[in-house]
Amino acid sequence: MLDLDTPEYLPFEYDPASGRVALLRMTEADYRAASFLDQRVLRPDSVLIETEWAKLAMPAEARRNAQYIFHIGNVGSTLISRLLGELPEVFALREPLLLRAFAESPPDADGFDRLTALLSRTFRPDQRANVKATSFTSEIADRLVPLGSRALFLYARPDRYLENILAGENSWRTLQALSPLRLRRLQGRCPGLEAELGAMHDGLKAALGWACEMTSLEAAAARLPEGSVRWLEFDAFLADPVAQFRAVAAHFGHKADEPTARAIAEGPLMGRYSKALDYEYSPALRREILADARWRHAPAIRDALNWLEGLARRYPAVADAIRRARGTG
Repeated sequence: MLDLDTPEYLPFEYDPASGRVALLRMTEADYRAASFLDQRVLRPDSVLIETEWAKLAMPAEARRNAQYIFHIGNVGSTLISRLLGELPEVFALREPLLLRAFAESPPDADGFDRLTALLSRTFRPDQRANVKATSFTSEIADRLVPLGSRALFLYARPDRYLENILAGENSWRTLQALSPLRLRRLQGRCPGLEAELGAMHDGLKAALGWACEMTSLEAAAARLPEGSVRWLEFDAFLADPVAQFRAVAAHFGHKADEPTARAIAEGPLMGRYSKALDYEYSPALRREILADARWRHAPAIRDALNWLEGLARRYPAVADAIRRARGTG
């Protein structure tokens, strides 16, 4: 019989049609190294066990106190998760694949309770689980964050987000894949919105992504208890990482004194690409890349920002998101 007291077996991939789930055996070091708890974490020697989801019932006394990081994508969420994971009392999980299945096909309340208990497990009693979700799972954020827990909502200003997306060499592939779903999700908050994706350039598709993900976070924040959400704009974090890290840690109930916060927020992780630590990606390099994208894609960015302003005039949800980004929300 499986021992589910610790996260040694991660509920990895869930099939709603069959009600079966694959569990992946993981060590604490495996979790620490993984940028994504999806197919990318699998190795030739990975141990997977399949069972029925219903058989993973968790006892009433099991912890249900996982905390969360939600974000709009490409806004430093992996970095923030890694930095928090440097605190000994934080057990960081990054983008469990199971959350995507729940976002696409939400189960009943019992299913969410079981998921909460499974994701709240830690290797040591003094740890607390902190889950960085995939961006589109913010649609179910209010059902994921347990009562009494807290969440961090990460975002970027529209111009910075556009620069970052358009700077990517393969951004067009990502935009092509994600834009249809993002349009449908945004239409749920912006009734009557029509857009011909085939006629939209990458800047407009990136703006669509920003509007979709930001309005999703705004809707989730409105449904969560007051005080449970802390908003953080990524450039504000980079402007003062030590102070911001201490504030984020405190929001999640963790103490990080000045020397500890400085050692973490000014340490080696700040100079690496957090999704692939073999690569350099310092804040200075990021500024250079964004400046280049701002120059190379100026017409597309200007067009996209104008498109967002037009949306804001028609839809309060987008207007609220833009006010948030400007610091006036």
